[in-house]
Amino acid sequence: MRQTARITIGQAVADLKAEFPDVDIKESKIRHLENEGLVEPERTPSGYRKYSTDDMEKLRYIIRAQREHYLPLKVIREHLDALDRGLEPPAPGGSPSIPVGLLANPAPGVESLLGNQHDVRISRRELVKTADITEELLDQLETFGLVRPRTGSKHYDADALVIAKVAGELAAYGLEPRHLRAFKTSADREIGLVEQVVSPIRRSREAGAEGRAHQTMDELAVLSVRFHAALVKAGLRSLR
Repeated sequence: MRQTARITIGQAVADLKAEFPDVDIKESKIRHLENEGLVEPERTPSGYRKYSTDDMEKLRYIIRAQREHYLPLKVIREHLDALDRGLEPPAPGGSPSIPVGLLANPAPGVESLLGNQHDVRISRRELVKTADITEELLDQLETFGLVRPRTGSKHYDADALVIAKVAGELAAYGLEPRHLRAFKTSADREIGLVEQVVSPIRRSREAGAEGRAHQTMDELAVLSVRFHAALVKAGLRSLR
């Protein structure tokens, strides 16, 4: 979550009134939304509410949803939960959906390795449904360490979804998770090589060391994937 300066409830109301002059916005309305669990402002030791940029974005979303779509708070709560997990809000009568394009091209490329553009958090049920796999296959993927929930959470991220999706497609060719363990072992070795190069840079006391470490890691990640792909391509040529 972004760390920004926080404002009081009075300032929050003033900002919202300036943006939505046709909407009756009062402090009591904002407190009601808090009581409903839609926003959770920080409290000072004295008990005063402090609203962050994220809190204000949620309040604006709520006001627009009520003003333009007449959505009840129960539905808005579902929308906010979906957005908080990086998903698309549910359509009327539907469920939250995965962002368009997340699974369009699961093959790793430069863009996908230079940062997580889809910071999603999905449940086990959502992962099974979206990846179009069975609970049994997911159990096997977890057993062999190929897929796991996010650290300290029951949710899965975008990488877990892509791995599960591709594993399901490979299963159609008879490749089971126990076979795919070789891919994980190879990936771990490549990661280890990257770590050998990056760790000394990260331990350096020079200014900007952490930034250089991140840049080096990104560049090596791209090069290692290109190198791996070239080796596989060259090896498969002999099978044609």
